[in-house]
Amino acid sequence: MLMNKIKWIFFDIGSTLVDESAVYENRIKEITQGNNIDRNEFVAKVIERAQTSPKPIVSAAEDYGVKVPAWRHDLEVLYPDTKELLQRLSQKYKIGIIANQDFGTEQRLTDFNVYQYINLVIASAEEGVAKPDLRIFQIALDRANCKPEEAVMVGDRIDNDIIPANKIGMKTVWIRQGFGALSEPQMIDEAPGFIIDKLTDIYKLIGV
Repeated sequence: MLMNKIKWIFFDIGSTLVDESAVYENRIKEITQGNNIDRNEFVAKVIERAQTSPKPIVSAAEDYGVKVPAWRHDLEVLYPDTKELLQRLSQKYKIGIIANQDFGTEQRLTDFNVYQYINLVIASAEEGVAKPDLRIFQIALDRANCKPEEAVMVGDRIDNDIIPANKIGMKTVWIRQGFGALSEPQMIDEAPGFIIDKLTDIYKLIGV
């Protein structure tokens, strides 16, 4: 169980609270069908790149010199447990977002009907700084008036979420969802404090 002095729980959005599978599938379909690329070959390359790159489809597409379709926010959906999780956690903790997102994050969270459970949204587009830069984590902590040791970061990426949050002194929870699940910590200081495979596993960590 996480320590009792935790006051804030920060979440990434993509592949953490929001399932982006349909967006990725759409991109892969458009890239392969539109450019006569073998789908199996391309997907294998994407999976390989996912071990080291936060944007594996973009990285793989660069090998073929093809354009990546625009991100389809309309294809995003909440994971089934997201809303209930945020509702329950918000009764005991402050909830924050630290995410690399396009403009309009708060509106998208409102459209998902979960914004009412969130106390603070720190998104890269609005802040002009993106993960893994430690500054976006510090901005979040400063606005939350929260010490690093009083905060938990939950995210799907070792590189973008876990490593920088570890460096700044936050507790860390790696949720193995999406392409981020294909990566692995390479050094001891990259290791997450906790590893979970679905959102509801958080309950046993914090005793809610």
